[in-house]
Amino acid sequence: MSYQALARKWRPGCFADVVGQEHVIRALANGLDNDRLHHAFLFTGTRGVGKTTIARILAKSLNCEQGVSSTPCGQCSRCLSVDEGRFVDLIEVDAASRTKVDDTRELLDNVQYAPTSGRYKVYLIDEVHMLSGHSFNALLKTLEEPPPHVKFLLATTDPQKLPVTVLSRCLQFNLKALSQEQIVSQLEKILSAEEITSDTAALNLLARSADGSVRDALSLLDQAIAHGGGKVMEIEVRSMLGTIDDNQLHNLMQGLVAQDVDGVLAAVALMAERSPDYGAVLDDVLLNLYHLSLTQLAPGALSAKGVDKTLFEDWSAQLEAEHVQLYYQIGLIGKRDLPLAPDPRSGFEMVMLRMLAFRPGQVGSQVATVSHTRPISEPVVTPVAKPVTHSDITHPVAGTVQPTQWSQLVSDLKVTGLLKELISHTHLESYKDDHLVLALDATHAHLLNKERQAGLHKALEAHYAADIKLDIQVTAPTEETPAQQRQRQKDDTQSAAEAAINNDPTIQAVVERFNARVEPSTVRPKN
Repeated sequence: MSYQALARKWRPGCFADVVGQEHVIRALANGLDNDRLHHAFLFTGTRGVGKTTIARILAKSLNCEQGVSSTPCGQCSRCLSVDEGRFVDLIEVDAASRTKVDDTRELLDNVQYAPTSGRYKVYLIDEVHMLSGHSFNALLKTLEEPPPHVKFLLATTDPQKLPVTVLSRCLQFNLKALSQEQIVSQLEKILSAEEITSDTAALNLLARSADGSVRDALSLLDQAIAHGGGKVMEIEVRSMLGTIDDNQLHNLMQGLVAQDVDGVLAAVALMAERSPDYGAVLDDVLLNLYHLSLTQLAPGALSAKGVDKTLFEDWSAQLEAEHVQLYYQIGLIGKRDLPLAPDPRSGFEMVMLRMLAFRPGQVGSQVATVSHTRPISEPVVTPVAKPVTHSDITHPVAGTVQPTQWSQLVSDLKVTGLLKELISHTHLESYKDDHLVLALDATHAHLLNKERQAGLHKALEAHYAADIKLDIQVTAPTEETPAQQRQRQKDDTQSAAEAAINNDPTIQAVVERFNARVEPSTVRPKN
């Protein structure tokens, strides 16, 4: 006997064998057992989740010689004919190849005739969304009031394309994509029956690549069995799928977490020896970043994922949560742009380098570094600016600190981005014995983290030209912060501009003559 693909050999023959669609099976079984049969059913869902399979089982249940039941015998001539695809009263139509209205009319011309050998004449229309608009119009009347011996079973992967007039005439069942655990369980069952050796890691890889589709998983399993010479082992499956092993992935992730450019490039060079699918590797990186984010924000959710919790806890201690979010976003965009790269490896490396180059809170320090290391072509004699000393800014008593002095220091400080935003919402409360105490407005406490505080500390030491201790306290500042001062000045300027407009004799005349009013949002102060 010739070999039969696993997806065909293990196609469910009864409702009990269908995996992961209990909500659909329960509704259909109750309808069959209680003789509450609708005339039109619509099955929707992604590829390979059982739409056509369930429709064929339903056709078998309706026509079994033992009677209408949710458990057809599977042994009578009608059941066997349905399984073998030769039951004359099951008319299967591929809507993708029969889109014209003439094809639909030809199909409907035979609806009036009684079944040849079965109890019901069943029309199974696959990918029904591919029918033309005229075809749907021709189908509507028959779909709404078919003869009592006719049942319509429609299947589609894209229900949004169906006219609402069709949807309203059908019982709709949405089939869910299967979880990775459900697919692994089914693969283990099949391999056990086929007496094929496998390991769980390999099956997890296949299940993840199947993306919720049992048919895809079985097709990949067929390929893996052939690739592995009759065995399904992790190293062979990784080679087939173009993914890398866990050690290489951990080396790459460790480089990202440690923000080690050389380590990342070395890890990419090592994995390049296996010519991996860089799109699949990027998927692995994104999945690890997802697990890392769960570790930081929802540790309890990680336990259910079956991953090394200790490893991710170690990484989470080294990397800020905002970095993880940024890395994930860069990875998603990089995956989209990967086909546009000159070659996959360079595109993948650029994604990794972007993650390391665009770290939050690093812009200010990078700008400062560049300004100090820019080469000077020749000596230039310039007046030496008076250095800022402790006495220029403040004294041990916080009340002697002037808001304008702190605002000027913030303006002069060589920081940008979020570091500038953070220090703009602080006020200098005290400065004594090289101990700097800043008060941060509580509404902006989310800007403060260890890395940004370290960045400010470095910038302030450079400004004061001294070793200082920085303490940032989340409390109400005793004076206006630079940001509040700028906002107050902006508001005062706006109010003055509005007053000048409202007091202008010409404007007043226009307002009085036409019963008009000045819209404040249209007033812009002159710079």
